[in-house]
Parts: sequence; C-alpha cells; structure tokens
Amino acid sequence: MKTVLSTKILSPSQKELFLNSGLGLVEHNALKIEFLDIIIPLHYQNYIFTSKNAVKAFLNHSKKTDHSNCNAFCVGEKTKAILEENGLKVVKKTENASDLGNYIVKNFKNEDFLFLSGNIRRQELPEILSKNNIRYAEVEVYKTHLEIRKFNRSFDGILFFSPSGIKSFVKENPLSKKLAFCIGNTTATEAKKHTNQIIIANKPTVENVLVQAIKYFKKYD
Repeated sequence: MKTVLSTKILSPSQKELFLNSGLGLVEHNALKIEFLDIIIPLHYQNYIFTSKNAVKAFLNHSKKTDHSNCNAFCVGEKTKAILEENGLKVVKKTENASDLGNYIVKNFKNEDFLFLSGNIRRQELPEILSKNNIRYAEVEVYKTHLEIRKFNRSFDGILFFSPSGIKSFVKENPLSKKLAFCIGNTTATEAKKHTNQIIIANKPTVENVLVQAIKYFKKYD
C-alpha cells in the first residue's frame, strides 16, 4: 500500500476522502500556532488578513465588537469563509499576498489599513504597500512554531500546506528524491530547495492537495 505523510492533522471528512482511495495515511502537525496576548486596535475600518490564524486572533480579541462596518481584505478561500461566517464584509479575496497588495494600491490609495500578521509572514505585501505610500499599521497577532519530528520510515509522498511546514520537516528528515504535493506556488518554491519532484494543487485548498495525491497514485497503481 502506498503511504502518504500529511504535515497537518486532517479533518474527519478530509481523512475519509483520502482513506477511501485505498492509500495509507500518516498525520503530523508540523507547525504549532501560539496566539499572542496583545491589544488589537479595533478603530480601523479596513483590515488585511493573509491567513486563517490572523482571523482567529482577531475574532478572539473582538468577540463583543460589532463587525458590520469592517472591511476585510484577505488571501485564500478558507480565510474569506471564516470572515464572512463572522459577519465581516470581504471586499477582496485573492490567492496570494502580492495580488492583494496590488489591488489595494490600485483601488484604495487613500484608505488606512491594519494588517494582522504572524511572525514569519512573507515580505511582498508590506513592501508593496510601503512602496506605494499606503497608510497601514501592522500588528503581529500569532507566532508559528516548528514541531520537529524525525520519521524512521519512508513515504511515497508528502503533503505540504505552507513553506514553514517544509522547513519543519527538513529539520530532521531528507526531502531529496521525495515526491512533494504542495498547496500553492509559494510552498512549491520552498520545496524546490530540497527536491525537484513537486506537484502543485490546482486550487490552494487542503482538499485539492489530497485530490492531487490520490489522482497521482491511482494513475501509477
């Protein structure tokens, strides 16, 4: 039986999708999220979220706040879904931070923004905003810690959902000559530092990463 390692614990429905395909599955949370005990300014009208964890931190901090007048600008379909489920209006959703930054520059030149981020966020978005004189403040609301684990076995494929997940895995495990399934181009760029065997999901969702792995191994079964 072909066996795949997922570098995050899957939901029951995601796991069922995978196991019904006849593939073996090992799960490990390669990352641990720590939400920071800080004050998030709530007087802004425009908020930027590039991850679900930033949204969770914001919601935890503003449980008794009316969000109906807030505008959210976000990266990713799942991030958008959480925002809308909690009453925030999503003005724009993109698939990557660069596209979001360029959209803000083009359409909201005179607005103020609050960017809620993690400790290892990428540089593209703040660089675009700064270069174009967009007024924004940034608050670090969570930290990502690598949960390092050594595996004394090999896998037929490894599922990666972020560049940080790859960094965590390679601390104790080789990735060269391994097949890496990546959730998007940013994750794939990190994977290319270690292997040239990479398959990128058609959509940046966990489910699509699973589908790509299932399709691949069924094809070569």
